[in-house]
Amino acid sequence: MSRPLPERVLALAGVVQALAQVRRIADTGQSDASVVQTALDSIFRIDADTPEAVYGRVADLAPGLRLLRDHFNKQASAGASGDEGLPRLALSVLQLERRFVGEPDTVAAVAGGIAEIAPQADASGSTHPEVLSALGSLYADTISHLRPRVMVQGNPHYLGQPGVVAEIRAILLAAVRSAVLWRQLGGSFWDLVFSRRAMADAASEWLR
Repeated sequence: MSRPLPERVLALAGVVQALAQVRRIADTGQSDASVVQTALDSIFRIDADTPEAVYGRVADLAPGLRLLRDHFNKQASAGASGDEGLPRLALSVLQLERRFVGEPDTVAAVAGGIAEIAPQADASGSTHPEVLSALGSLYADTISHLRPRVMVQGNPHYLGQPGVVAEIRAILLAAVRSAVLWRQLGGSFWDLVFSRRAMADAASEWLR
């Protein structure tokens, strides 16, 4: 059942916030630790009661909400949105989510993998290197085999480092988790076509 658009906007903010970190890591090898933690923590909050609870606090989604607000405001006012790298990556993840949920065996493998990793994440934190590595391997062994593949471009120097690749894959898993939540809340590609102004306004309201 479709939930109110503001709740769907939170999930979409989770997608773009995670992917903005993917782009940053791929380009610079560096990440914002608190933003990465918000993304990775959300992977393990499978049974959260509300969209807000998936991410801990709405304030922790502020970077993603600002990205959404600015993107949709630019689209609504000028028909352009500047750098299209992040929107393209987000669309790829939303398309991948459709394939993912249509593959029950892959969904089961991901759910089982998350359940196995959860105790270590509880003990050491979701951003612990071993947890990052396990989440990255889970993505590589499951979702990365689906089409369309999410292609991450960046600095070859960093993209050749196993630790960077593992972090990117772990955050992509978080982005897919948010995309699944968005769809569960009633999100669809029609939102991206016909509800741009409403989504910009909803993002602004969350940021107040």
